Amino acid sequence: MRLNLETLGRGEPLVLLHGWGMNSAVWGGFAERLAENRRVIQIDLPGHGDSPFAEKRSLREWADACLAVAPERAVWIGWSLGAQVALQVALDQPERVQKLISLAGTPRFVQGESWPHAMADKTLGQFATSLKQDHRKTLERFLALQVRGSDEARATLRALKARLMEKPDPQPTALESGLSLLKNVDLREDLAALQMPTLWLYGERDTLVPAAAADLLLAMLPQAEVHRISAAAHAPFLSHQDETLALIETFLERSSEQ
Repeated sequence: MRLNLETLGRGEPLVLLHGWGMNSAVWGGFAERLAENRRVIQIDLPGHGDSPFAEKRSLREWADACLAVAPERAVWIGWSLGAQVALQVALDQPERVQKLISLAGTPRFVQGESWPHAMADKTLGQFATSLKQDHRKTLERFLALQVRGSDEARATLRALKARLMEKPDPQPTALESGLSLLKNVDLREDLAALQMPTLWLYGERDTLVPAAAADLLLAMLPQAEVHRISAAAHAPFLSHQDETLALIETFLERSSEQ
């Protein structure tokens, strides 16, 4: 299984990984602006967009599939589920990851012991149930949650829907596998192994990955750089593109000097 990728620009390589139920088209103008100074590689996750799905069930298998088509060494940026995949890549093959940037990402998506700032397990279970009944309606509901609370909710939702229509619907089996990852993956104990510079960006009004998780993250990874974007929800790179880009560019410039 070889994942689909699209490349923009020239220079230092940067890999972009989208979230659950999405595809690489969601990056749109954000990827184009990043590509002004570097080579941007946008990968469709397994069973999403134009990528095939071969019953890959573990996060490590998803990470390996991305590594198979990625440059030997690059900056990795992941959003939501894509952030978990990028984190697994950084843990498994740190020599391949120059810097790691997490957009609305978390080492654990569901609530658990000592981890209250996350999605309720019941809510994720409801998504899994409705997915079996009508995956398109489930995706629409999930899209609405992506932007809930943002000052730019309506405009961001329109942009999300328009961009996702540029590619095929995700495969239902891939959606089921992705939801299982969101429900079961817990990388908290592995965070201390990260040695490369990391940047974690949260939306202050994110209802899927609450910004309060940032404090818990810093307790486990004190060397991380963390920022909260006010008035943003789960997709700050769409609703607050200028601020998100500025934080990323500053991080990349500063970490290159270290």
